[in-house]
Amino acid sequence: MGMTMSQKILAAHAGLPQVKAGQLIEAKLDMVLGNDVTSPVAINVFNDSSAKGVFDNTKIAMVMDHFTPNKDIKAAQQCLQVRQFADKYDIKNYYDVGEMGIEHALLPEKGLVGPGSLCIGADSHTCTYGALGAFSTGVGSTDMAAAMISGKAWFKVPSAIQFVLKNKPAPYVSGKDVILHIIGMIGVDGALYKSMEFTGDGLNYLNIDDRLCIANMAIEAGAKNGIFPVDEITRAYTDGRFQGTPVEYAADEDAQYDAVYEIDLSALRPTVAFPHLPENTKTIDDVGEVKIDQVVIGSCTNGRMTDLRIAAEILKDKKLAKGVRCIIFPGTQNIWLQAMHEGLFDIFVKAGAGVSTPTCGPCLGGHMGILAQGERAVSTTNRNFVGRMGHVDSEVYLASPAVAAASAVTGYITDPAKV
Repeated sequence: MGMTMSQKILAAHAGLPQVKAGQLIEAKLDMVLGNDVTSPVAINVFNDSSAKGVFDNTKIAMVMDHFTPNKDIKAAQQCLQVRQFADKYDIKNYYDVGEMGIEHALLPEKGLVGPGSLCIGADSHTCTYGALGAFSTGVGSTDMAAAMISGKAWFKVPSAIQFVLKNKPAPYVSGKDVILHIIGMIGVDGALYKSMEFTGDGLNYLNIDDRLCIANMAIEAGAKNGIFPVDEITRAYTDGRFQGTPVEYAADEDAQYDAVYEIDLSALRPTVAFPHLPENTKTIDDVGEVKIDQVVIGSCTNGRMTDLRIAAEILKDKKLAKGVRCIIFPGTQNIWLQAMHEGLFDIFVKAGAGVSTPTCGPCLGGHMGILAQGERAVSTTNRNFVGRMGHVDSEVYLASPAVAAASAVTGYITDPAKV
């Protein structure tokens, strides 16, 4: 029986000729990731063990991104603990303020993950790296601790759902709209513990930023991971960047899928997820009149250059609506610099928006844009659960950078084609 792309990567790292869905395996890891929230828990478990050191100081990444720059004393203490651990064990991929970016934007940029990699991270959106042809998934902090010691992790091999993407999307339809459409179609548990595997000629029209966005939100459909085949678009990004040895895997022709969905990208419209679940989607034509107070553009989902460029294109020579706050979060320091040199910051600031250092910030209700009672935000982030961005009586509407920027100008959720 044939294997899916994800199953092939897992088999290779487990040293097995073949694996099947439901099988329990132990596999060698290429990268273990933690952040300033999850690493301290892992470090405590590590310290309670009899471990004398980490398995490989080049295959562990610790990124201080969630509550940084330190929002309070507790955040400062957490970062201090991780900083001291990284120094003690000479962790080569430790990134603090000034160097760090939002972890799932930073690791691909740094070339720490790439085609054929097997990566776990103590953060649910570690599934982002599937855009590069890697198998990557989120785990708990105790799993991170065990992985730092052994370089291995247990996996239950997932079955898969195939998504055949066809045709070219219309203007202002991006990867964010594609994944919101899919989540709206199958639900937040529609891919529970399954691999979401993307294929079809529509991939030719999805740039690497679109793919990173789609893979990032696979977890919002309950998936174990999301993954794309390696093609010229992938290689253009990873060649000369990826620090490992790329290995390209492709699904067998007789691979088994639990379901196959065909999606005509040309028929999609800009899509918005209403509170309080990413599955509560409506197209821009059906949103009605939704007045907003804040717009967030950025995050590990939509904080890359193409995201900032489309936002700037819409905001150029315009002003934010009265009473609307807009905060821009570039994904990494390199993206921040590039956006500045391209003149995007001039556009944002003249429009009335604020530009932040890279941070997860308001996405998880941490800092840098918390919502008050009754406030509504349009956000390019990935979750809109109750209280996700602040007060339990606030609301978060998930959308693309194009919709977010257009909404900042009008004060209402708006079709970017009409601004």
